[in-house]
Amino acid sequence: MTQKIALITGGSRGLGRNAALHLARHGVDVILTYNSRADEAEAAVAEVEAAGARAVALQLNTGDTSTFPAFVATLKETLEATFGRDTIDFLVNNAGTGLHKTFAETTEAEFDVLMNIHLKGVFFLTQALLPVIVDGGRIVNLSTGLTRFTLGVYAAYASMKGAVEVLTRYLARELGPRGITVNAIAPGATATDFAGGAVRDNPAVNQMVKEATAMGRVGQPDDIGGAIASLLTGENGWVTGQRIEASGGQSL
Repeated sequence: MTQKIALITGGSRGLGRNAALHLARHGVDVILTYNSRADEAEAAVAEVEAAGARAVALQLNTGDTSTFPAFVATLKETLEATFGRDTIDFLVNNAGTGLHKTFAETTEAEFDVLMNIHLKGVFFLTQALLPVIVDGGRIVNLSTGLTRFTLGVYAAYASMKGAVEVLTRYLARELGPRGITVNAIAPGATATDFAGGAVRDNPAVNQMVKEATAMGRVGQPDDIGGAIASLLTGENGWVTGQRIEASGGQSL
């Protein structure tokens, strides 16, 4: 049986890196992308290999669509040279950045950065990768719990993720005939370096999240990485077009 291969954007750190490790433990090889920190990417590759899978890191700015044709060409070369294949099985659109500003304070330039990475980038990278994804493959897009519950400083960021959830449903409909499932994972507040590490490092924020969460704690990277891996490797082939929240019951 051919070993499965996953492409994870932003896989050098945070939730993407954690998902790569979970997939590796399921015997899935990983191609991860990074934007600027090659050192972090190589460390992630080493962790995946230590978990028993093959891994490669490729540079990609998901906010610059002009680079996508060259990236796909490099991806195909990498697939052939490293894995002896010309396709991938799984795509995880994870790369992202945050913005911690009120609606009134958000600038057009900041809005455009978020849109280019979280929406335009996801849309056109997935489009460019369609010929590379096998029939019967699976796609997971990263959303956020903030599309369901609201906090006062994430209007722009949450709006982008709301658009990703709509896109997820349309992709599921269009790619269904190829047997490709498309779902969105929506993490709640999770202890990573996202948004400056506020959930992880700020005791007041951490306590606020705990009190608002049914499970009585903040999310950990393993909670999200495990959820992503279960959608890709588990018996979830009949689940598509869904927003699946992994928040421990935050703000119910």
